[in-house]
Amino acid sequence: MAYTDRDTYGMYKNYGKEGKGPGPRLMGADTLIGEDVYNTRDEDLGDIKEIMLDMNNGKIAYAVLSFGGLMGMGDKLFAVPWGALTLDTENKRFILDVDKERLDSAPGFDKDDWPDMADTSWQNTINSYYGTKTYTESSRTKQPTDTPDTPYEQTPYTTIQSSGMDSGRVK
Repeated sequence: MAYTDRDTYGMYKNYGKEGKGPGPRLMGADTLIGEDVYNTRDEDLGDIKEIMLDMNNGKIAYAVLSFGGLMGMGDKLFAVPWGALTLDTENKRFILDVDKERLDSAPGFDKDDWPDMADTSWQNTINSYYGTKTYTESSRTKQPTDTPDTPYEQTPYTTIQSSGMDSGRVK
């Protein structure tokens, strides 16, 4: 189910038509829960179960990805750094540039035994695994800028995943 299908308040209904509304640059967290995650090889990696916010600075730290198992049984949960995910607006899903085999061996956890995600050592392990900076480090870098008049597909925030083997990045 795509975020547009979970849009109970109608915040995205005008986005493609008139360029109004929050659009994909500013999105409701609840509409992203359940969003599919694929890799660049177009393999289904699972879906977003939760979004973890740092309550001290208001930044998104991780998306909790459910992967594996059968019909919801035996799924393993993974805290994926938010910076490792890219929104694919054409297919209405996230892209995580990791092979299924690598994800299967990633540090994960059980739904009944969550790690202390505020622990610096744990954060360093996760970010090292995915090759990302921590969300606190990445916030120190200058963010890409654009204007509300710039079409979303021309901003530095997104990729469009094609069905071929190329990365699908907007050029």
